[in-house]
Amino acid sequence: MSASLLLPALLLDAALGEPKWLWNRFPHPAVLMGRAIGWADTRFNRGEHKRLKGTVTMAALGLAALALGQIIHLIPDFGLLEIIAAAILLAQKSLVQHVRAVADELRLSLPGGRRAVSMIVGRDTATLDAPGISRAAIESAAENLSDGVIAPAFWFLIAGLPGLMLYKITNTADSMIGHRTPRHEQFGWAAARLDDLLNLIPARLTALLIALTHGWTDPRPILRDAPLHRSPNAGWPEAAMAVVLNTALSGPRAYHGEMRDFPWVWTEGRRDPGPDQIDAACSALWRTWAAFATLTALLAVF
Repeated sequence: MSASLLLPALLLDAALGEPKWLWNRFPHPAVLMGRAIGWADTRFNRGEHKRLKGTVTMAALGLAALALGQIIHLIPDFGLLEIIAAAILLAQKSLVQHVRAVADELRLSLPGGRRAVSMIVGRDTATLDAPGISRAAIESAAENLSDGVIAPAFWFLIAGLPGLMLYKITNTADSMIGHRTPRHEQFGWAAARLDDLLNLIPARLTALLIALTHGWTDPRPILRDAPLHRSPNAGWPEAAMAVVLNTALSGPRAYHGEMRDFPWVWTEGRRDPGPDQIDAACSALWRTWAAFATLTALLAVF
């Protein structure tokens, strides 16, 4: 049943993305999730026992997401609202649009490329050169393919709309409070750990799909480089994207004015990617999406 609902949701998201005319008038569900998390952060992230407070907060948010998903599931509309909700919470077309915009702007000017990539990455972008902009865009494409498309779709297959809702609230919480900073290291601990758990299988599935859709069957470089990433999961799609594009990713970059010496992923790849490699990453996003949609269609049939 979940697969038969997920397939039209995947197609609807791929066709329409996130229409500006709609979300300029109404708050996107992800925005509402962010507001709830922000309110909880302001209200409860204070005083003593921050880890306990953060754990209780994450549990409450997760239960609310599960309950809302179940309520929508129980509406007798033949799954129409579930399809629409899933399509809204998937992000394939919007991801491709944001990544491709970096290539388009970079072809016009370096400042334009910096502005475009600053919309999708958290690192400092003011001094990035063209290869640095390109690497950032490709890395964001790989990581968000897992976080924004494959993982939520995977959890929809496993647990229907409640599973997708739980994943989205957790992933949004991780992006907002799951940081190892003085303010959030304790309060955001539960969000970060739950996000790691929920992405464990989807991240590796994403890497597998990226590799196989490009004819790459040697797992050794991905197995070698994925653990180099600071995240236990994000390194998998990034390593797979690096090898299929033959482009070295990650490496040193700056956050908040501080240079961080991250290791290179796929050191054998080219170090001077440009807009063409970003376009290739966008093509990889669609290939991987098509493979997952095909698997979903097969599950719906059988």
